[in-house]
Amino acid sequence: MKNEEIFMFSLKPDYSECKKRYDAFWANDTADRPLVTGIVFPKEKGRVIPEKKYGSWKDKWLDIDHRVSVIAENMKNNIYYDDSMPVAFPNMGPEIFSAWCGCEYNFGETTTWSEPCIKDWEEDFGKARLDMEHPLFKKLEELTVKLLEIGRNDFITGLTDFHPGGDHLAALRDPENLAVDLIENPEWVKKKTAESTKEYFKAYDHFYNIIKSYDMPVSTWTPLIADDRYYVPSNDFSCMISNEMFVEFFLDGIIEECRFYDKSIYHLDGPGALRHLDTLLDIKELNAVQWVPGAGNESLERWMPVYKKIQAAKKSIQIFDVDINNLDLVFENLRPEGVWICRIGKVTNKEEADHVLKRVRNWK
Repeated sequence: MKNEEIFMFSLKPDYSECKKRYDAFWANDTADRPLVTGIVFPKEKGRVIPEKKYGSWKDKWLDIDHRVSVIAENMKNNIYYDDSMPVAFPNMGPEIFSAWCGCEYNFGETTTWSEPCIKDWEEDFGKARLDMEHPLFKKLEELTVKLLEIGRNDFITGLTDFHPGGDHLAALRDPENLAVDLIENPEWVKKKTAESTKEYFKAYDHFYNIIKSYDMPVSTWTPLIADDRYYVPSNDFSCMISNEMFVEFFLDGIIEECRFYDKSIYHLDGPGALRHLDTLLDIKELNAVQWVPGAGNESLERWMPVYKKIQAAKKSIQIFDVDINNLDLVFENLRPEGVWICRIGKVTNKEEADHVLKRVRNWK
């Protein structure tokens, strides 16, 4: 970032100080203390959020001007304490990349979903290709640029949730069909995976270049920040398959992603994905792991061996939803280098927040 030493956002006046902790996290190190985020307080006198009625959820999603206004007002209604960054996420749903590649796209109240566009591999293979003139591609451009314009001095505008790789293949084909394809149509899967990886890099770079043209740090739905290419490789579909199949069909693409980025944190989602952890930790270019246990599996003590394994592989870790009463469990079992504590429960005011941050600072 140009003039980084003097750069700041009005919603994060201590940006430069906090950024040192993000840089240390990426380096599997620590600054004056580990990275802590999630302590965000509403301002006493919040701004009024504009309301509007629509005839359909699609109309609401695609009313970019109104969405930008709502996002900007919401951003300004918060105090971003600890290391939390004011990141505006230009959300167009989790399978927007698949929509650009031919899938029909449906809009709900709070999420979106796609419909498979490859019914038959031989007949439909060529139909499932990236179209950067797609109306929804242009809509994301509009959303991103307008957020950058309205917030350039106040908050960070990040990248959308692209969801490439195995999850993109699952969207193109349907997860159950893709699982069968790994046995019956392996060459088609490998061919489409290789093709779509190159398409994704092209789409990523398009939006990365837009953000960097505004001299922004890079962020996304996982609100880390970096000066250069950063993203969150993932494969939720991997919960459905063996590690042998994961290695055969998807590992090369994940390695290619990690090499494409300058900074990466793998989104490992659910106990079914843990069978792939050792394989992922062997990826030299991967910087960190975001372990998400899933609903009903939140016990921090249960997953401490997972965090220890990740640390032993010299990867940084994101730890979600640490209760104040569990801080000692973290301190006693893990080293502070490369740790990101994301959301600490039962912190309701600045005095409690300061006490927690002091405890984290004393963690040796």
